[in-house]
Amino acid sequence: MADDMPTKILLSEDEQPTQWYNVIADLPTAPPPPLHPGTHEPAGPDDLAPLFPMALIEQEMTGERYIDIPGGVLDVYKLWRPSPLFRAHRLEAALDTPAKIFYKYEGVSPAGSHKPNTSVPQAYYNHQEGVTKLTTETGAGQWGSALAFATAQYGMECEVWQVAASYRAKPHRKTMMEIWGATVHPSPSELTEFGRGLLAENPDHPGSLGIAISEAVAMAVADPETRYALGSVLNHVLLHQTVIGEEALLQLAKVGVTPDVLVGCTGGGSNFGGLAFPFLREKLAGNMNPTIRCVEPAACPTLTKGQYRYDFGDTAGMTPLLKMHTLGHGFIPEPIHAGGLRYHGMSPLVSHVYNEGLVEAISIPQTECFAGAIQFARAEGIVPAPEPTHAIAAAIREAQAAKEAGEERVILTALCGHGHLDLASYENFLAGGLKDYDLPDEAIAAAMEAVPVLD
Repeated sequence: MADDMPTKILLSEDEQPTQWYNVIADLPTAPPPPLHPGTHEPAGPDDLAPLFPMALIEQEMTGERYIDIPGGVLDVYKLWRPSPLFRAHRLEAALDTPAKIFYKYEGVSPAGSHKPNTSVPQAYYNHQEGVTKLTTETGAGQWGSALAFATAQYGMECEVWQVAASYRAKPHRKTMMEIWGATVHPSPSELTEFGRGLLAENPDHPGSLGIAISEAVAMAVADPETRYALGSVLNHVLLHQTVIGEEALLQLAKVGVTPDVLVGCTGGGSNFGGLAFPFLREKLAGNMNPTIRCVEPAACPTLTKGQYRYDFGDTAGMTPLLKMHTLGHGFIPEPIHAGGLRYHGMSPLVSHVYNEGLVEAISIPQTECFAGAIQFARAEGIVPAPEPTHAIAAAIREAQAAKEAGEERVILTALCGHGHLDLASYENFLAGGLKDYDLPDEAIAAAMEAVPVLD
């Protein structure tokens, strides 16, 4: 592999993928279905209709290998897609490693992250079916920003419940959402019965994604012209994100490279699945054999410490039950700086492929993540969002292992967003204010007590 390989590997607009990839079609075993929260029977389209338009319900349940991307979505994608793939020459030199590090940069989107890859099609399909308003939750604010951007493209209303700890720590995310026309509330809020009850117990409640989901869902089901949009976890969300991996396959092929190791930050699973699933397809087909590794925060270790069982996607227990690795739907994360990687559950698809042994998982403490992000920023120039710092730290670990072994390895990751609105976290780290936090087993056990026990 020549060292004169280009730093930036681009695709032309004509090379942009026109289909999303559904990994379910190629898995050795089918993932368990979602269950109705009341009957515990497999949930059908009618059970999901109060929340999602039928086009997205069909994508959630389909076994088709590829889904065509509508022209109305491709037209908006062209604002930033195809996104660049970078060879991290300067980081490699700083690490003095024989490894070759590539990162797919999704921070070029209008919202600064990978989230518009699914917010745009979700807004598009809702608009096509006459929906005028979408509600949603957001943690660090990337998803709320992405949905606000997407609804603005189709003239729709957008109402966002943001986890209170992030709402208070990142005021400019709220401003960004409001610029695109969204209404933003801290969660828990006084607008829902569930939120009012939590605030009555603790007026300074830090919130959680599960609580914010409960509030957004409650408001959506109460209005027939409103639907709910989710930024991660569900099958159709990961489906839309596969444009990341499909483009990366084409870009690596341009320079004659296949990855030895693929690492991705993993919170709800959308960024990881978006990058990894097309490569998993190629691995299952025998075309390549990369190690595929999920990387999560030590403070929210869903895969590495959570249990694989049916649980609610929200704290109030309003959503269908999903078979996933979970810390318990009542889990309240510490107000750490892991960005959006603070959800109690993992995508059912990511959970399934992990349970089947098709991917690995590790957790990394936050100070190592931010130290890696500083090293990356000083070498490559991009300030990462807190979420992909986990994958950067894992890539650095792998590059250092390659150096110790004297082996050339190709490492691929997705830099899923920039950190321009997360500078308070970096300020805290540089001042020595960040401390590592490992989620204790007793906290998991307490949160798991309320999880349904199903055969």
